[in-house]
Amino acid sequence: MNHLVLMALIATLGTWFVTALGAATVVFFRSPDPKALNLMLGFASGVMIAASFWSLLQPAIERAEAVPGLPAYFVATAGFLFGAVFMWGSDKIVTFARRNADRSLGDRWDRLNRIIMLVLSITLHNIPEGLAVGVAFGALNRDGGSMESLMGAITIAVGIGLQNFPEGAAVSVPLRREGFSRKKSFLLGQASGLVEPVAGVIGALLVVYVEAILPYALSFAAGAMILVAVHELIPECQQNQKDQPYLATMGIVLGFAVMMLLDVMLG
Repeated sequence: MNHLVLMALIATLGTWFVTALGAATVVFFRSPDPKALNLMLGFASGVMIAASFWSLLQPAIERAEAVPGLPAYFVATAGFLFGAVFMWGSDKIVTFARRNADRSLGDRWDRLNRIIMLVLSITLHNIPEGLAVGVAFGALNRDGGSMESLMGAITIAVGIGLQNFPEGAAVSVPLRREGFSRKKSFLLGQASGLVEPVAGVIGALLVVYVEAILPYALSFAAGAMILVAVHELIPECQQNQKDQPYLATMGIVLGFAVMMLLDVMLG
């Protein structure tokens, strides 16, 4: 196995592990601290927004310019929009299925459908995130694995891992409320993140062995990450902030600054 694919597997196993930690809150705590979650979500969104440009879009444009054929701006824009549309479409499909499952209440099958849709929604959501990590590590094959690119790939994995923590809790806590045991709630919660290592390996393999797809894959991952950060993470972290209204906002700024600092230092 190519060492970059192995690195992508290890990184996405790390993001899955953070999902498992989030799911474990149902075992050790009644509910996570809202302020800590807001700060964590804000930090993750800042990292993801910055990484989307410096570690994904900018390299995608540079690689597209070096390859004869379609203009670089078209390649980057097409890949970016496709990543965002893919994420939007998957979210729409899952939302539609969940609404159908919730139309009638009280029946055993309806309860089962709600549980399945809950786990499926987070699982489907994790596919492009795993691809983003895999693509970032697979892209190291094209520039000799420079320290700058390596740190960029690591920060993408860290950013996605941080926002996986509340996602794990978002599965296990509702399952606990549905009457599942703490153990079953945890197992189902962490299972929603197992798709990320699979998607990460696929993304890395595609980039390592199919060079022409690299600019599209990088910009695809950027589009998916931007949509997740702007549509989900930022609105979520801005809720319930009456006491400290700028807590999550400063988390976003800090996350962006950390990613920017790493890029400048290593560039």
